[in-house]
Amino acid sequence: MEMIQLFEDDRLSTKKNLKVLPTTYQKVMFTLSELWSVSERQGRYKLLKPWWEVFMDYLVLLMLMVSVLAGTLLLSKDGVVCVPVHSLSSNYSSNFEIPSDSPTSPFISDTSPSHSILAEGPAKGRRTNLDFQQYVYISQVCYHEALPWFSRFLPYVTLLQSLLLLASGCFWFHFPLTSARIEHFLAILGKCCESPWTSRALSRTAKLDSAHSQPPEEEQVMRPQVPPVPASITRQSSLDSGTDSPLLVRTGSMSTTAAQPSPCPSTLSRCSTLSSLSIPEPASLLKTAQVIPEVSRPGPTLDRSDGEQARALFERVRRFRSHCESSDIIYKVYTTQTVFKVLKVIVIVSYTAPLLGSITFSHMCQPHSFALTGYQVFQCSHSLSSVLRKLMQAYVCLVGLYGLLGIYTLYWIVHKSLRQYSFQCLRDVGSMLDAPDLSNDLAFLLHMTDQYDPLLAQRLSVFLSPVSETRLMEESLERRWNATRLRSMITSDHQGRSLLQLVAVPRLPPALFTLSQLEVLKLELIGDAKLTAQISNMSALRELHLYHCSAAVEPTALVVLQERLESLHLTFTQAAEIPSWVYSLRGLQELHLTGRLASEGSVGRGWALGSLRHLRHLRVLTLRGMVQRIPAELSEIAGSLVRLEIHNEGTRLLVLTGLRRLVGLAELELQGCQLERLPSALLALTRLRSLDLQHNCLRTLEELLGLQHLRRLSCLRLAHNRVLALPASVGVLRALELLDLSHNQLQNLPPALFTLHRLRRLLLGGNLLEELPAEVGALTLLSELDLSGNRIESLPKELFTSCVELRILNVANNSLGTLQPGLGSLSHLSQLDVHGNNLEELPVELGCCSGLRGGGLLVESWLLHTLPGHIRDFLQQTHSTSCASSEANSRPVSDSFPTFSTAQWSFLSAAESRI
Repeated sequence: MEMIQLFEDDRLSTKKNLKVLPTTYQKVMFTLSELWSVSERQGRYKLLKPWWEVFMDYLVLLMLMVSVLAGTLLLSKDGVVCVPVHSLSSNYSSNFEIPSDSPTSPFISDTSPSHSILAEGPAKGRRTNLDFQQYVYISQVCYHEALPWFSRFLPYVTLLQSLLLLASGCFWFHFPLTSARIEHFLAILGKCCESPWTSRALSRTAKLDSAHSQPPEEEQVMRPQVPPVPASITRQSSLDSGTDSPLLVRTGSMSTTAAQPSPCPSTLSRCSTLSSLSIPEPASLLKTAQVIPEVSRPGPTLDRSDGEQARALFERVRRFRSHCESSDIIYKVYTTQTVFKVLKVIVIVSYTAPLLGSITFSHMCQPHSFALTGYQVFQCSHSLSSVLRKLMQAYVCLVGLYGLLGIYTLYWIVHKSLRQYSFQCLRDVGSMLDAPDLSNDLAFLLHMTDQYDPLLAQRLSVFLSPVSETRLMEESLERRWNATRLRSMITSDHQGRSLLQLVAVPRLPPALFTLSQLEVLKLELIGDAKLTAQISNMSALRELHLYHCSAAVEPTALVVLQERLESLHLTFTQAAEIPSWVYSLRGLQELHLTGRLASEGSVGRGWALGSLRHLRHLRVLTLRGMVQRIPAELSEIAGSLVRLEIHNEGTRLLVLTGLRRLVGLAELELQGCQLERLPSALLALTRLRSLDLQHNCLRTLEELLGLQHLRRLSCLRLAHNRVLALPASVGVLRALELLDLSHNQLQNLPPALFTLHRLRRLLLGGNLLEELPAEVGALTLLSELDLSGNRIESLPKELFTSCVELRILNVANNSLGTLQPGLGSLSHLSQLDVHGNNLEELPVELGCCSGLRGGGLLVESWLLHTLPGHIRDFLQQTHSTSCASSEANSRPVSDSFPTFSTAQWSFLSAAESRI
């Protein structure tokens, strides 16, 4: 009874399990979309998938469906049905006896005549005396023992294999070393497709191609009537730029109800939305392309934001190209991924195909349950065997087709050079002739996109073309630097001439050549400054400044410069940067060169410029650089050269014999040349009127005696040297009108100095003088005297009684205790600087110096209160206005500090930040 109750409980639990089975099936089931969403985002990567990759993805999808279907069948309906096999030798023979103490007495059957039939053959319709629970038990045992493992688990294995193939198909999209480049490439490609500049460049190229393809005779033929464009050929405006989008979408019909998605979906660019265009087939495009384009009116120009985005995209493409062409990691990963897929297919087919024959319907089972059932052998049938065999055969076929596509991919990789990409097809049709060839990863990515749509590479070539970038710069310059803006930037220099300064612009704007009244043009840090024939419109241009600008000049423009240009300023790093056309400016009068002029490692020659023989009218030559000798080439212009300036920036000037040939020289400046003596070559310059040897290392001036032959020398500047004493031979320079000996080490002045009766300006500031000789009264024409920065304690009265023409007197930073009362006799005195002395009061005679009114007196403010009130008010009258004018007049007259308007200063600040 206990055994019967136990069987009843098992039967009830089995029924409950059968009722719960559909619920379990619902929990295990999952949708295919969930599996497919794990693979990849199709919209982002479909541009890089050729047709075989798409086909392989669909094959993997079918493999997953077959695997999931087979697995679902196994989970829901799989099982075996087993029946006992009767035989005399094993089951229920007449000699079979059951022990008396066996608990299985219910299985003992009564003796009947029917037992004799067992010996004659298999029992048919024979009672087995097995309970339902025994059949369930035997079926479950035989399912695990008699059924092969591949009949039970092969669908799950194929599911894992399919998932592995799915993951390997998109591995190169997610590999850390390749995913960033692919994402960047897709973003750039999307920007290139949606940029308004792409449409403009391609349309202009198409117009040029169609114009060149027409024979000359056809130009006289009337243009055919162009049929109206169907309504289906529409262009939707780009949301981010407001212009037409260049993306092309091919549709099979002319309806607009179901537009296909763009080849570059909006997911490629997160900051914009790509628009779409529906056009007819390419055959119809070829027909309409034969119409000659209208060129009478220009197309619409880009707005400022579109132009800036296009320029930024050019730079972005340039940087991405240099980054991708440095390695071929994407190519290697894709090749390795393809080899892995082929090897995986070979392994799958090698062990799956032989197992298909083992999936059979009938199986023999011998469970160890004789004591429980009384049978040793059972015949079992697998109900899903035929369905599983067909599903697995379909799976193997799909895997084989997948492997064939993988082998074709390997053949394509080996047969075609994927690490080199050429735009030769575009050059053959006459568009984008200057698009460069690409290599490595960028070339491989373009090969992949060509399998999707060759037009994508054409759109990218727009931003690889230097001509396209140049054309964009020209349009941007025309828009940003128009004539109105350029005229607002014109200022005046110290000579009152109109001046325009352009800094760090990409190239010269075309509107520049319309400024006919411009006299001085300064170009700074312009990489591509090209002077075209339109410079002939600038009729007033006389002076040109090129500061680190590699200016190119057209032949027609060179003729104009040869006739009109008078002054040229060039700043460079090496002399090789000087344009060759400079030496052919036959009308040039002033040439100022700043940069390294000496040849590399050549002390003997020390000159890296070309011949100057064509500069026949050159009068002023300025050299600011490291010159080691006076160039012999200067003799070619000795007949015209009047002024020579050499600022050597501390480099020693070794050879000065070349000065002897410049007999017509009137002004000579040799600053920063490390000279220790006066050059003997100066004796040959008989026409010299001005000699400037400032910022050298002169210690003695004994050679002044040799300068007595320079009878026209009226200006001698020897400031910022190391002169210890002034020789008496200075008296031979009878024509001197200006003598500058400031910032030396003079302790006294020779009497011969005061025999120079023509001297008008005597500058002795920054020395070690302790007194001023009374002989200074002999300089009756003296108008300026600078004694600042010395140790003078008193001034001789002869200075005030005899030097009545004195206008500027500077005795600041000395040791003066008082000022002579005779100061009032200097009626022409307009500037007196006495600050930094030991004065306790000012003489009232200052009231007689009417020229000091309005700021002419420079002194500590507290000393002014020592004067009577009416004199102080007299000297301070219009003080603020005069100080402002005095400060403005005291500024150095130099073109190094031009005056700019507020708009110009803001532009220069932006340009400096960009640099």
